[in-house]
Amino acid sequence: MSMTAGSRPDGTSPSVAVEEPTAAVATAAAKDRVPRRTSKTGKAGKVPWRIRLRRDRALILMTLPVIVLLLLFNYVPLLGNVVAFQDYDPYASSNGITAIFHSPWVGVEQFSRMLDDPLFWSAVKNTIILFVLQLVLFFPVPIVLALVINSVIRPRVRAVAQAIMYLPHFFSWVLVVTVFQQILGGAGIIAQTLAKHGWSGFDLMTNADVFKYLVIGQAVWKDAGWGIIVFLAALSAVSTDLYEAAAMDGAGRRRRMWHVTLPALRPVIALLLVLRVGDALSVGFEQFLLQRDAVGTRAAEVLDTYVWSVGIKYGDFSYAAAVGLVKGAIGVCLVLGANKVAHLLGEQGVYQK
Repeated sequence: MSMTAGSRPDGTSPSVAVEEPTAAVATAAAKDRVPRRTSKTGKAGKVPWRIRLRRDRALILMTLPVIVLLLLFNYVPLLGNVVAFQDYDPYASSNGITAIFHSPWVGVEQFSRMLDDPLFWSAVKNTIILFVLQLVLFFPVPIVLALVINSVIRPRVRAVAQAIMYLPHFFSWVLVVTVFQQILGGAGIIAQTLAKHGWSGFDLMTNADVFKYLVIGQAVWKDAGWGIIVFLAALSAVSTDLYEAAAMDGAGRRRRMWHVTLPALRPVIALLLVLRVGDALSVGFEQFLLQRDAVGTRAAEVLDTYVWSVGIKYGDFSYAAAVGLVKGAIGVCLVLGANKVAHLLGEQGVYQK
């Protein structure tokens, strides 16, 4: 039987035989390249820490001073909490640090004493009440102010309003309390004006019953304007196309705020709310210390001022350290719990899952 040129006895074309080895070689070469690519990027496409360290060395050098300060002033002092389990005597040695090694151990005696102290529970009660009031009356104010400023069309008016609102943040608490004293005190502007018209006895600065609302008002005036910066930054990242699309669908200003603006603020609100809950037992120190003598410890004594009074004023360092240690442990638990709730609600919180 005759065969054409280039054909095989079985009638197949040699070109087919050439293509099959070529495809096999390409497949094998591709398989050989996979392990080498994985070795460079690590498992599951992750970049090894050596490459990340070399890539981010500039950022690491920039944050190194902050890390050093954080270690020196926030973490190294934690070692001093050991005095909470001692009957610490600063005069047991030549200096306060070596006195730790010469002070007797008492175990959990300071914590038992704390549970039996009615003044401690009074400070806890005031702290919780003030935290709830701050969460309800103070926390929403920066959000509302951010929405109001964001609705202003003219940039110059918006900038001036924002500057006026967050200017009091730079005032010290001494100045803030002085301003309120000159307005709401017994010799303040309002009291003098009422006295000229036959009224008397107006002095909110020494009224223990309204003190909790007074400090909330002071906090709003001082820090609410500063808090809007975070929310305005979040609103600046919202695309204007979303507002235009909502307007084309017939959504008014309220619906655009409800369906576009507030969803954009929700992650920031969840993050700040988690941090605020974690800081629940730290409602303030200087603000309450300056006004404690005017209204009495029954209304103005919180955990921070109680620790200062016991530890610094009366020199009971071990008991003050025990109270501070419990306060810090509860704060950590509150942060973890609030962050877990944020995860259940679909938000990132302080850290991801």
